[in-house]
Formats: sequence, C-alpha cells, structure tokens
Amino acid sequence: MRIVADLHVHTKYARATSEQCDLEGFVKGAKTKGIDLLATGDFTHPRWLAELKAKLEPKGEGLYTYKDLRFILQSEVSLIYELNGKTKKMHHILYAPSLEIAEQISERFSKYGKIEEDGRPTLKLSSAGLIEELMQISKDAFLVCAHAWTPWFGVFGSKSGVDSIEEAFEDKAEEVFALETGLSSDPKMNWMLSSLDRFSLISNSDCHSLGNLGREANVFDLDEISFKSLKNAIKTRKGFSKTYEFYPEEGKYHYDGHRNCNVLLSPEEAERYNNICPVCKKKLTVGVLHRVYDLADRKYGFKPENSVPFKYIIPLRTVISSVLRKGIMTQAVEEEYSRLIQYFGNEFAVYEASDEQIRLATSPEIARTIIKANKGEIKWIPGYDGVFGKLVLDGRDFKGIKDRKQKTLGEF
Repeated sequence: MRIVADLHVHTKYARATSEQCDLEGFVKGAKTKGIDLLATGDFTHPRWLAELKAKLEPKGEGLYTYKDLRFILQSEVSLIYELNGKTKKMHHILYAPSLEIAEQISERFSKYGKIEEDGRPTLKLSSAGLIEELMQISKDAFLVCAHAWTPWFGVFGSKSGVDSIEEAFEDKAEEVFALETGLSSDPKMNWMLSSLDRFSLISNSDCHSLGNLGREANVFDLDEISFKSLKNAIKTRKGFSKTYEFYPEEGKYHYDGHRNCNVLLSPEEAERYNNICPVCKKKLTVGVLHRVYDLADRKYGFKPENSVPFKYIIPLRTVISSVLRKGIMTQAVEEEYSRLIQYFGNEFAVYEASDEQIRLATSPEIARTIIKANKGEIKWIPGYDGVFGKLVLDGRDFKGIKDRKQKTLGEF
C-alpha cells in the first residue's frame, strides 16, 4: 500500500497559523495535495486535543480518521534550558500511539510550561528529560528532531548550542532514531556527516497554512498501515520508499545573511567577514549550508548504504507564480493551479507525471518549468535569515543580486 504522509503540521491553536488549519481544512488540503496520512499537529494543546477526541474515529492500531483521511497523533514542543552553564534551544516532534497517551503527555508536560498558550508549547525541560518523561508514559511513543538544521531551534542549528545528538540528548541519545531535514537542507547535505548514518531522515511541511501542506512529505509502501508499522518503517527504513524534498536553496535559512540589511552571503563570503554583517556590524544569522560545512566529515555526493531515496519538488503555486510573474495569492495563479489539479487529480500526481502529460495540461512556459523542476534543472537565489529563496527563470531574476562566482557543494 503506497502512502504519502506529511507527519508535521500546525493548527489554528499555534502562533502565526491560519484559522483554516483545522480538521475540515486539513481534509480539503490533503485531498488537493494527494496526501493519504496526515499528522494532527499540536495535540498537547487542551482545546485541540478536545476537538480530536470528539471528532476522530479509531482506524486500526494507533491511527484515526476524519472524513476518510487518516491521521497520526503529533505535536511539536520548544525546549529552552540550561546545560553545562549554557542555554540550549531546540524543537522536537512527538508522536503518540493513542488519544489516551496523547492526553497523558499533555498533562505531564503542563508541569513544565503553559501548554494552553501555544500549539507548540515552550517547556523548561532538557532534551534528555523530554525523552525520559515520554518513555515513562509510553514506550511506543517516539520523538524526531524537528527541522534539525534551522539556526534558531534545530538541534544542529547555529544557535542551538550543541554539535551532536549525543551532546543534545546525553544518556538518552540512543532513543532518537530519526531527524527531520527541514526546508533548508536535503538528504545529500545530511549524508556529509558520518555521525548521522544511523538516523533516518524524514521530510514534512511543518505548515502553518493549508497552501503549504505537503511542501515536503514521505512515501511509504506498507502491507498494512498502523502506528507501529509506520514507526518501524521510519526506524528500519524497510517500506520507506522516498521523501519529497524542497530544493534546499528555496528554504529561508539556506545561506548566511541579514534580512534587515539585505545582506545575502555564501559560507565562504561570511567567513571572510568573520560572520559579521558588513552593513550593521552585528553577527550574521549563520545558515544551514554553513553549519553543514562546519560539521561535515565527508565530501558532498557520498551516499550511505541503506539511505532512503528522495525527489526534489517545487510547490506548484510557486512555479505558476514565477512564470506568470504574479503574486502567489492572485486569482490568475489560483485559476491555473486549479486547472492543473483538476487535470491530474492532486498535486503530487504532477510531480510523478510524464513530460508529455505535463505539456498537455498547461501552457508551454509553465510546462517547461515544471519539467525542469522535476529533473533538477533549476536555479535559485538562495534563501537566508528568514527570507525564502527565489526561483530563477532568466537573467532578470538576478536583478539587485551581486554576480558572484560561488563554490559548488562538490568543492567542500
């Protein structure tokens, strides 16, 4: 059974999240995208948990349904704590095998923070303490490091305060078996660290609006779908077919820089400035690519044994918006997007379609860009310091960006 799964989302109860991110919205969005299994998001929030208990129907072991869409119970927590005299900041994703366990987790963590204030609560608890509390409640529950390289709260981020899983989780490091790559890194970048070979790499949208649902996702091929089989597929990689990945350059923390100063720098340029902004003279936000270079012990291009394949994708609205040179929320973009969805059935079907099918479905310009994206023949102005990368279609897209000769990943 082929399953497309987005295993990390947020709801209307999380800060800066659309009111449409509820069960009704998720069902509609998942159908449009082609998602078979969706995370609930935010189960630690009491009001959202009450909605889940009232509306979800059990569907086998550890999974639930609402209007025929399968759900897995998921929440994200933000940890801020002191360890060895230094402040650590990390986000982790939690998965619960039942609503009863989810409720116990929510109640237990209310001791460490105000869980009713945000769908992603901030807890005064260490990463090791989080694992210990989770395992005391349920051995079946599990944790994944969220957007592992994001500067501010990724476990390997430039601001997290640690350089390894062992440093982050101390004596509980063996309980961690998966990392989320995040939008600004891809598996190839993670494969540059031999220390990460034992971890499975998953990819999810971490969406705060329905339009971003499924912008990254996972594909499983399982005999039967259950909480246990899904956990086992992630852990062992058996039945874990592939991930759908953002181009990492599109992620908003790929390069170094300062958005307020309009400063965008590659890692080698940032180092020439000693990681200091040349405009305001404050510290740069060191991006994901730079951190990978700092921690890597392999050349780019190395592929570990038993690694899960992946495919780059670009959200269709991004492609259409770039080709039409109109805002992503404009009527023209939405109309063309709707035509493509009606033709193919859902967005993920477009990523797997043949070139000929794509040419029959849309204009030559849009078809050409989708085909190039599917083949990896795409250029970007990289994202930095909270600014998403920009898709480059021709020379005009480089306007205002200094022309530099950049090193390629293979040179590191």
